[in-house]
Amino acid sequence: MIHYTCDRCRRVLDAAEDLRYVVKMEVYAAMDSVEEGAYVDEDRDHLLEVHEILEQSDGVIDSSVGDEIYQKKRFDLCPECHRKFMKNPIAKERTPQFGFSQN
Repeated sequence: MIHYTCDRCRRVLDAAEDLRYVVKMEVYAAMDSVEEGAYVDEDRDHLLEVHEILEQSDGVIDSSVGDEIYQKKRFDLCPECHRKFMKNPIAKERTPQFGFSQN
């Protein structure tokens, strides 16, 4: 039997009864720098090219492609942690909003 745990709060999730959310993240280095005066191909899809290279590797990432270049993550979340994640997916610190009067 497969056991699931929320990767945020560590709550054990019952696969038969609990709703579980899966979050998949893909993080890669963006290679946007273009030398001044160089030809720029507007139709070139760099993201697609990187994706095709990674697919050709059949899931085997070469040691030359380190974590600072490409990472793929998967997380299981309980409903409460899913709501919190959706409100603030990149965990941006929020400043409190104060309600001042109009005087």
